Amino acid sequence: MNPTFSKVYSELRDGMKLSRCRKCGCMKGTLENLRASLPLLRVRDAGELLRHVNEWLGQLEPLEYPCLGCKYCIPPEAMTKLTAKYPALASATLSGCGMTVNNDSWPPVEGEYTVLDASAPVAVSTLSSVKLEEKLARLRPEGLCIVGKTETENIGIDKIVKNVTSNPAISSLILAGKDTEGHQSGKTLLALWENGVDENMRVIGSNGRRPILRNVTRQDVEKFRTQIHIEDQIGCENTRTLTRKIREMSRKAAAAGASSCGCHGDCGTQTVAVSMPALSAAKVASSEVPVVTAKKHRKSAVKLDSAGYFVILPSGKDKSILVEHYSYDNKLLRKIRGKSSRDIYFTIINNKWVTELSHAAYLGKELARAELSIREGFKFVQDGA
Repeated sequence: MNPTFSKVYSELRDGMKLSRCRKCGCMKGTLENLRASLPLLRVRDAGELLRHVNEWLGQLEPLEYPCLGCKYCIPPEAMTKLTAKYPALASATLSGCGMTVNNDSWPPVEGEYTVLDASAPVAVSTLSSVKLEEKLARLRPEGLCIVGKTETENIGIDKIVKNVTSNPAISSLILAGKDTEGHQSGKTLLALWENGVDENMRVIGSNGRRPILRNVTRQDVEKFRTQIHIEDQIGCENTRTLTRKIREMSRKAAAAGASSCGCHGDCGTQTVAVSMPALSAAKVASSEVPVVTAKKHRKSAVKLDSAGYFVILPSGKDKSILVEHYSYDNKLLRKIRGKSSRDIYFTIINNKWVTELSHAAYLGKELARAELSIREGFKFVQDGA
């Protein structure tokens, strides 16, 4: 192999030796992008690397996290070496980063966030600080519309742009928490707001590994840049400080008559009402909220899941839970092993191995019972669905 391909191969080979890489979305996304882009290179070594890529894809473990936040993230670093030598691949190596947009609800793009008040003017990204997101959501500071993490400098930012620009009530975005190493999603968002994108949809001025936006248009980007003001609080994890900042930005929006044009009231337009399908922003008095009595359901109420069924096998010996996933012709599809029920059911949900809500609820209940049986030492017998 020539030096470039040799370095890329060595990086990925070393990464595939690590369990954490085999479970990470960074490795999965990189390998899928290489599979799609390497055929574009008319180089013999590209075919050889592609052969290894296909082998590695078959060795990946069930996805457990989209990005672990490693200081040196092997897969993107390998990709950077390749695109530095072959720049034409830069825009082609994000083929696996698609996202589903549902314009019938808000937010239109699914993600790991909490919506508090769709008519409020402030959005917060806690970047890689997951616990900070949970704390702010519990505090529910006045003026906070939506809060969530942003770990990647491409699809993570795509989602923010889509969700923010589809809600004209949002006029401010606060960046808080720890920025992601290497990906630099926070600094990339600042660069996007200040500089925009080039002709290849690469964020101008970003030092992130792959700051290329593939799921939004230049028009989306410009609307995002003019609609909001970004408040740089990167590194701050103090909820009191951030709560004050949210209230401050909310008061400024109210005083300026925040509008969909993003000019913060300078153009003289009137404040717009935000109407979100399937999401009411109205605050209903607690006395008006109906109380629904849960009806008794038979076990047969759990619908058959087209994705298959699960057999749960807790082990008191090594304090782990083994879950076997079968198709309805009783073919073993995969095995999932973990120490906690939460880790297992999120792995199953994130990989879309369960498709029925009633089945997901049943699975969560049985996994919790299995974990309790290990802790308390009683015999676990899986309940029929």
